[in-house]
Amino acid sequence: MSELENRIRDKSLLSKVMKPEDTIKFFEQAGAGRRVLNLGWSGFTPVGYPKVVPIALADYVEKNGLQGKWKFNLFIGASVGAETEDRWAALDMIDRRWPYQTGKNIQKGINSGKIRMGDKHLSMFAQDLFYGFYTKDDGGGLDIAIIEASAITEDGNIVLTGSVGASPEIIAKADKIIVEINTGLPSFEGMHDIFVTDLPPYRKIIPITDLRQRIGTPWCPTDKSKIIAIVESTLPDNGRALRGTDDVSQAIADHIVDFFMTEVKAGRLPKNLLPLQSGVGSIANAVVGGLTKSPFENLFVYTEVLQDTFLPFLDSGKCKYINCTSLSLSNEGFKEWWEKFDKYKEMVLMRPQQISNNPEVIRRLGVIGMNTPVEFDIYAHANSTCVGGTRMLNGIGGSGDFERNAYLSIMHCPSVRPSKTDEFGISGVVPKAPHVDHTEHDIDVLVTEQGLADLRGLAPKDRAREIIKKCAHPAYKDYLMDYLERAEKATGYAHEPHILSEAYKMHISLEENGTMRFWELKK
Repeated sequence: MSELENRIRDKSLLSKVMKPEDTIKFFEQAGAGRRVLNLGWSGFTPVGYPKVVPIALADYVEKNGLQGKWKFNLFIGASVGAETEDRWAALDMIDRRWPYQTGKNIQKGINSGKIRMGDKHLSMFAQDLFYGFYTKDDGGGLDIAIIEASAITEDGNIVLTGSVGASPEIIAKADKIIVEINTGLPSFEGMHDIFVTDLPPYRKIIPITDLRQRIGTPWCPTDKSKIIAIVESTLPDNGRALRGTDDVSQAIADHIVDFFMTEVKAGRLPKNLLPLQSGVGSIANAVVGGLTKSPFENLFVYTEVLQDTFLPFLDSGKCKYINCTSLSLSNEGFKEWWEKFDKYKEMVLMRPQQISNNPEVIRRLGVIGMNTPVEFDIYAHANSTCVGGTRMLNGIGGSGDFERNAYLSIMHCPSVRPSKTDEFGISGVVPKAPHVDHTEHDIDVLVTEQGLADLRGLAPKDRAREIIKKCAHPAYKDYLMDYLERAEKATGYAHEPHILSEAYKMHISLEENGTMRFWELKK
């Protein structure tokens, strides 16, 4: 018996096995009226996504000159591998894309108007997909789901691979399901806890009071009559490259660890802190690395993605358990993951993003949220998504889920970034954020390599002075303080004073002159 047959434990489904190219007919049939099909994929931050069927569809479009003629709406928990959705974007195969993405081609498509993207908090995306909001004009469902799986159970339920994301909702809402069973990877069976929420007004309480609790099933409930094809895959995840830690990231991490020590000493945090959430990127890696080297012990993590630096965190014995919705590892990280799989599978639990990012659970557990924005302003409004207020990067992801509901809401970014013409050309602290994803009401602490501003209990103008003093780079500090003082006088010391004609002058200067330091241009 082949490995594929071993993974399909419901033998009545063996008749559905076919090659990837044989699935093309299902998409042709479903889109015969040339309606744009609504597709749901598994996957979350380039892990656990379907590969061979999307690649076969891309090959078919390319071979038959269907670029721009055969398009699909993609609904996926977060980003997936560049060899799938980014290639689809290059072939002009995507009409709508919700709610988060990465890749040069897909970003280019979004910012040129070719792809219509909707940005959404990740916990709410899965919920609203289940409500049928995104496809309400097409009956509220999905035409076809493409799901990467480790196995199919004796009852026809789907066991996922390295992520959960929005797969339970996608499976529930799809009219038809294509399953890619990845026999190139060991099975992840037993690592998932699938809890499917119901509809208002009588939604069940999510009964998590200890993040180690299991409240669901190790497989996604599946109506097996909807499975129209099973395809074998052996392709690995095109994992997220590990971002190294630089001096700026390390300084930010050091400020945060020192802050935690102060909070413990003051009695506002227990000695083992509270469950930790960390976003993605070099700063997040540095923070986790700093905690690994810190004196804190018996730590727990309740987050979205498990990055490479979480593995030595687990190995150190400092971290006892991790909840996430996806493994977001590099190729090197996956190698270590599989070498120590027997150990890690007892210390890691993957839940749907509607649970991993759920406000109810985040508040109950008292999670400490730590995320990186593009910039924040002097009153603590933060922009995570749109450069210059207009150009989409990836999406808000889950940062808003955590920042608004965390026990402590921390945002961190470099005080400056270089532009093409100025090593200090882009400030992380600005007078007024041109796009706001997280309001002043959501954020407790702001951090750059310059320092940490604890904003709890401060009124707006006091916040502004603390942010400028602690977080702004010296190249911008004098201007920002001068702006604040002039704005106070111009508005009669209003609640959040601004000079509207000048509030975005730094951003305009960057666009026109390649640096935010417009005052330097006059010298």
